[in-house]
Amino acid sequence: MQDHEKLFDRVRGAMLGGAIGDALGWPIEFLSLEQIRTRYGAAGITGFLPGPVPEAPQQITDDTQMTLFTAEGLLRCPPGADAAPVLRRAYLRWWDTQRQDRPGPDADGWLAGHRFLYAMRSPGNACMTGLRRQADGYQPALEFGEPGPVNPKSKGCGTVMRSAPFGLAGFGPDRAFHSAMRCAQLTHGHPTAYLAAGAFALIIDAVLAGADLPIAVRDTIARLATMPASAETVTALTSALAIAHLGDPTPERLQLIGAGWTAEECLAIAVYCALHTYRTADIRAGLLLSVNHSGDSDSTGAVAGNLIGAAHGLNALPMDWVAVVEGRDELFQVADDLVLNFFYNDRTTLADRYPLDTVLGD
Repeated sequence: MQDHEKLFDRVRGAMLGGAIGDALGWPIEFLSLEQIRTRYGAAGITGFLPGPVPEAPQQITDDTQMTLFTAEGLLRCPPGADAAPVLRRAYLRWWDTQRQDRPGPDADGWLAGHRFLYAMRSPGNACMTGLRRQADGYQPALEFGEPGPVNPKSKGCGTVMRSAPFGLAGFGPDRAFHSAMRCAQLTHGHPTAYLAAGAFALIIDAVLAGADLPIAVRDTIARLATMPASAETVTALTSALAIAHLGDPTPERLQLIGAGWTAEECLAIAVYCALHTYRTADIRAGLLLSVNHSGDSDSTGAVAGNLIGAAHGLNALPMDWVAVVEGRDELFQVADDLVLNFFYNDRTTLADRYPLDTVLGD
C-alpha cells in the first residue's frame, strides 16, 4: 500500500479536481470554441467565470453530484455484496434531488441531506430516463459486449463522468473495471458507454496504485482490445495518445478527438488533457484545456479533473480554485471516507453517514 499521506492526497485530488473541471466548464458547456473566444478572448476562459450570486461558490453540475452519489453507494454497499443494486438505490437518491428543491425530513443518508445537491443543472437525458426505468424495478446488467436493458442505444458520457469512485476504492483492476461497467448499465445500455466507464475506472485504479499515466492508458487499451464491442473506445483512446504526440496541445488538436458528448470521446479528451499535465506539470493549463472547446465542457472538465487530481494529488491543484468550488467540504469528507473504508477497513466514524444498504433489489 502506498503511504498514508499520498493516498489521501490522491483521492482528495481526484474528487476535488473533478469538481473544479465541472465548475470551470459548466458556464460554457453549450458554446462553440469560436463563441468562447469571441466572448472571453483568444485564450478562452482563464479561470472561473463570475456566478449569478457574487461571492457564492462556483457551481458544480450533475457530473459531480452523481460522482458523490457513486461514492456514497459504494460506501453503503455491504462487504461482498453486488454493488449494482446498491448503486441503483444511490442513483435513485440523486434522481430525487433533481425532482425536489430541498431535502425532505426523511432524507436517506447524510449525503442526501445537503441542499446544494438539489440544484438541477442540465442533467443528462439518459441518466434521467434510465433512472425512471430503474425506479419501476431493478434492471440488472446483461452480458458484456451486448446492449444493456436500459437505453440500449445511448452511449452518452453520463456513464464516464460519474465513475471515478470505482477506481478510487482500492478494488484492483478487475473489480474496478467490471463494477463500473455493471453500474453504467443502470442508465446506458450501449456497450461503448459502459466499456468507456470501465476503462476510466481502470485508469484511475492504476494511477492511484502508482502507475505512470501513459502506461495506465496503454494497458487499458490492451485490455479493452480483447473484449467484444470495444472498437470505439479503443480507437478514441488510441487517438488521444497519437494526437498528444503531435506537439503542444491546443483546442484545435483536442477537437480532433471529438466534442465529448459521447462516453468514449469524453474519456479520450480527459486523457489528452491529463497527459499534458503529466508532461508539463501545468495543472491549471490542463484543466483549462479540458473545457475550452466546442462540446460538453463540464463533463470533459470533470473527467479530466478526476484524472489529473488522481495523478498529481490535491496539493498540485490550484488552491484558489479548490477554495471556492461548491461542495468543497463534502467532497473532502467523501474522499477521506473512501480511503478509510476501502484502504483501512475502518468504519468507526462512517456508520452514521453511510448506513449499509441491506435492501439489494426491489
